[in-house]
Amino acid sequence: MKLCRVAGTVVATAKHPAFEGQKLMVVQPVDVVGSDSGDSFLAVDRVQAGVGDKVLVLSEGTGSRQLFKMTKSPIRSVIVGVVDSVDCE
Repeated sequence: MKLCRVAGTVVATAKHPAFEGQKLMVVQPVDVVGSDSGDSFLAVDRVQAGVGDKVLVLSEGTGSRQLFKMTKSPIRSVIVGVVDSVDCE
């Protein structure tokens, strides 16, 4: 799982059938203090996240396929939670 910030939304008229009806978001990995820590990527939103939200992203193909109940799927990254706060010492 990765901690990310939603940077924007994606609209695509031509896409793989697995993405039909799915909301695509651009997510930016962040560290625990909220600073960018890596390249942004696309993720399917399953939790109604919005731009600016901190989210948990499952970035592993097998887990994503299990969520969508598909044996073969091009979906690799899925937003699975909205983060209210991060506390570390």
